[in-house]
Amino acid sequence: MDINELIAIVKKKLESNINIENIEIEDRTYLHKKHSGFQKGKFHIKLTISSKDLKLLSSIESNKKIYKILENELKKFIHSIQIFIL
Repeated sequence: MDINELIAIVKKKLESNINIENIEIEDRTYLHKKHSGFQKGKFHIKLTISSKDLKLLSSIESNKKIYKILENELKKFIHSIQIFIL
C-alpha cells in the first residue's frame, strides 16, 4: 500500500463513522526514516479533525474512538499517528 491509498482509506473510514466538518491527513513519515525501528511500508500520519462530536468527548475517548475505527490500518500500515481535534 502506498501513502495515497492509506490516506484515502483513513479519510473514508473516519468520515463514515464520525460526524466530521473537516479533516486533513498529512504524511509525516520522513520524521521516522532515520529511526532504528523504521519499517518500510509503515507510515507516520498526522490527523487534524474538526468535529463537534469529537470535541464533546474527552481527548482520551476521542482518540480511542479513532483508534478503534482505524484498528486494522494501525496494525498493518501505520507506525505512528498524531491526532489533533479542533
